[in-house]
Amino acid sequence: MQEKILVIAGATASGKSALALEAAKKLNGEIVSVDSMQLYADLPIGTAQPDAGEKALIPHHLSGVYDLNERSEVFRFCAEADAAISDIRQRGKLPILCGGTGLYLKALLYGLDDLPGDRQLRAELDEKYDSDAGEKMLQLRMAELDPAAMEKWKFCRRRLIRALEVFLITGKSIVELQQGRRAELRYKTNAFILELDSVVLKSRIAERAGKMLDNGWIEETEAAVAKGLFHTPTAHQALGYKQIYAYIKGEFDRNTLLEKLCTATWQYARRQRTWFRHQHPEAAVFNGGIEELLKKIELQKCN
Repeated sequence: MQEKILVIAGATASGKSALALEAAKKLNGEIVSVDSMQLYADLPIGTAQPDAGEKALIPHHLSGVYDLNERSEVFRFCAEADAAISDIRQRGKLPILCGGTGLYLKALLYGLDDLPGDRQLRAELDEKYDSDAGEKMLQLRMAELDPAAMEKWKFCRRRLIRALEVFLITGKSIVELQQGRRAELRYKTNAFILELDSVVLKSRIAERAGKMLDNGWIEETEAAVAKGLFHTPTAHQALGYKQIYAYIKGEFDRNTLLEKLCTATWQYARRQRTWFRHQHPEAAVFNGGIEELLKKIELQKCN
């Protein structure tokens, strides 16, 4: 029987990466990033990718491997993550999944839906709705056609487009079609969701945002925008770059920029926390350090 993989997930700035790194050292592991934006090589600071020293210490997979113009999609991610997990296991090491993109993690652990699809229709829907302007039209359409899906995925444009695709093909809500399906894990896991006190998390978000600005996030934004960041299929969704670009254009001062970054990041963190509370029954809530984590893993070996 394959050894359980370790999953460390949670909201941004909750300390996932540091804990996963310590776990990898202790457990002879390698880390697989579960973050749709950490995939992009041109966005290392703003997406909090591991630095060169961390990568030299512990191998990291699916971090900094995409060009800006490549589309980040859950189907591709799952295939690449499965391959990375298999590779890590074949070398006798422990796969450690670490990240905060809840949809990607759930799809990887529980599998993708097998509902009908149409590539031509999906391409048409992507062209029409996969943009900031298109998203508003998409939400209005879904509120009318499929309010259940709209309520469930109102903050996830890609998922809403998929829900519309299914509705147009079947005439039924994807929520209705998914009801009654038994979710079974594809991997045996020791899964933990980091959940800090809100005050503590807000403080960590502010501290991290300030450090990222000091460490070159503004310059990184300038370079990425010059490469066409805001015209890319999915990389343009990366958090914080629009606010920084507005600062670069002189729309507000640095203190205001930091405030805006903290507000946007906290709003995103709240959505992540809500997702993980409801979508991952396999995971235990955790807010301790590495020694406590190791003890919990040891206890779960008997389960």
